[in-house]
Amino acid sequence: MSDTCGSAWQIAPASRRLGLRTPGRSRAAAHCWDNGSMQTASHSLWTPLRLPAFRGLWTGSAIYFTGNAMQVMAASWLMVELTGSSFLAALVQTAVFLPMFLLALPAGVLADTNDRRRLILKSLGVQAAIVLVLSLLALAGWAGPATLLLFTFAAGCCTALLSPAWNTSVADAVPREDMPQAITAMSIAWNSARALGPSIAGFVFAWLGAGWVFVLALASALVMMQTVRRWPPAPHAQSRLPAERLWSGTIAGLRYARHSPVILAQLLRTVAYSGTGSALWALLPAIASQQLQLGATGFGFLMGCLGTGAVAAGLVLGRLRARLGLERLVALGCMLFAAVMLIAAFVRVPTVVFAALAIGGAAWMAVMATFNTATQSSAPPWVRSRAVALHTVSALGSFAIGSAFWGAVSGVTGLGVALSIAALAMVGGVFLARWLPLRMGAEPEVTPVALWEDLFIKEQPLPDDGPVSVEIGYRIRPGEAEAFLNAVIQLRASRRRDGATLWRVYRDLADPSRYVERFIVASWADYLHQRARATLADQEVEARVRMFLREGEGVTMQHYIAER
Repeated sequence: MSDTCGSAWQIAPASRRLGLRTPGRSRAAAHCWDNGSMQTASHSLWTPLRLPAFRGLWTGSAIYFTGNAMQVMAASWLMVELTGSSFLAALVQTAVFLPMFLLALPAGVLADTNDRRRLILKSLGVQAAIVLVLSLLALAGWAGPATLLLFTFAAGCCTALLSPAWNTSVADAVPREDMPQAITAMSIAWNSARALGPSIAGFVFAWLGAGWVFVLALASALVMMQTVRRWPPAPHAQSRLPAERLWSGTIAGLRYARHSPVILAQLLRTVAYSGTGSALWALLPAIASQQLQLGATGFGFLMGCLGTGAVAAGLVLGRLRARLGLERLVALGCMLFAAVMLIAAFVRVPTVVFAALAIGGAAWMAVMATFNTATQSSAPPWVRSRAVALHTVSALGSFAIGSAFWGAVSGVTGLGVALSIAALAMVGGVFLARWLPLRMGAEPEVTPVALWEDLFIKEQPLPDDGPVSVEIGYRIRPGEAEAFLNAVIQLRASRRRDGATLWRVYRDLADPSRYVERFIVASWADYLHQRARATLADQEVEARVRMFLREGEGVTMQHYIAER
């Protein structure tokens, strides 16, 4: 590692200029960010797995994911047996993932603002009850198409509610520099489940029927509950600020993503990739039964090939990402997955399709894990669960909608044409890199700082009072107006991202050297939250703005609250 990494972020000088307090020495010396990728001391997956808490969470996750994969496989194949419809089989995938689109962001708000342990345990308890009823119905032979879709959707709602809290709890269990490898390890657990779960479910389905597959899924949820009790999530830091409400917290998460170019690019790229790639996953039951003439065991093996390839990619993903960089890795993954869809569309030799699907699983894993890591590494603690939720919405929401869309297209045009269109669309998505470049967030961009306490107000408003108008005045040196405006405009993104609804810079007509930054926040509580969301990177921007002040001049701040 070069010497420049340790001094890449000169935090202390900016803090002194601003008169702010910083939370100890930054760990920026531990790593630096080069060409959009995290450089760490090790790319080994064993680094996070050496930690007992993470290892326990990883094991519990693997069992839970396996049970979920078994349940989805059994529901999909039972739907094929009951109806023979590729469209209804694709709707099972929609029932699994549509709840993510509907509930993930509110669940992210709950995870950011409430006890994550309680949220996860309650969601798992309800899911266990739902799967228990589905098991009994299937064992009695009363599980029809509508029942399958309804109970699959209900179980998916529970998964959607616990996912943001679970994902951020896992990320919090390791140091920041190990986060990429921890996320990759969890992706391996998930994809191992995608490989192992359907294979187990295929044998159990053929031998005992769908009901016993659902019983095993129920057992996996109970194991997950015990894991959470054994290694509970770390509690949120105590705060004197008013608690965020569900609606305002949801708006705050959306606003952050909209005004954070890094997060927004990652989310839009995820939508494009997942929406086009969902064609292969959704149409796989029809490919197995109609094109390859396979039974339940063969379908499970097809799913297992995708998962096996994903696991193999996870073992080398850290090194590949370091060698290729984000954009090359994502472009390669898109091209490979598009090729696999074409093979699945036109090749009728099972062994060839099996091998292609293993490559497709590796490509899927490489791209989606890269998007997930980039999103989590770019979000500060106060909004991380919401960022994870938005990634989930982008990935699984577009997956659910895409599954229904490609199922409808295949019903009209046939499997080959539908998969060919999806492959062409995925290749086209590579060109999004020109407008939506990827990178991972730097530590100063996500490290919160404590601002000065004194707001210079005589009376503290009530939390719901507002809107609040804030004016920050600067008197700058002559002849530097253009450079000052270029610097102060950099504050707009952080102000809007953290809570401001409007932001402008004004020049004082009575004093050409004086400029006023003005922004509006919806309420006094929102303004206090906005101040608490400042990061070290925001400090650097403010420090650069203050460098233009006249000697001996300070920044003035005025607060106004709406009365009418």
